[in-house]
Amino acid sequence: QVRLVESGGGLVQAGDSLKLSCAASGRTDTRLTLGWFRRAPGKEREFVGAASWTGNTYYSDSVKGRFTISRDNAKKFLYLEMNDLKPEDTAVYYCAATGVAIGQVVRAARAYSDWGQGTQVTVSS
Repeated sequence: QVRLVESGGGLVQAGDSLKLSCAASGRTDTRLTLGWFRRAPGKEREFVGAASWTGNTYYSDSVKGRFTISRDNAKKFLYLEMNDLKPEDTAVYYCAATGVAIGQVVRAARAYSDWGQGTQVTVSS
């Protein structure tokens, strides 16, 4: 099992930037793809992006060009740098882990076996 703890959420204005962090512990000695998902009020959980253990990164169309995912394998951290934030980015952001590294599969929440508790991001207009 992989334990994931997100941090860095907060209240910002439209156009601002924010950087989320996810600390991984537990069975991190295996090959893991780490992903970010979000859930806005009244909406389904949505894929944001992922960084696979093969070195690939994936993004949803809604954040591509504004958000950047990176990971520090030595420190066991996953990051989500969010720029030009919009009110529609308001959501609880979750970090998740999976052993899968196939591009289309990592976009599906059901592929992930371990999840963090989430961190709230609120973007005011």
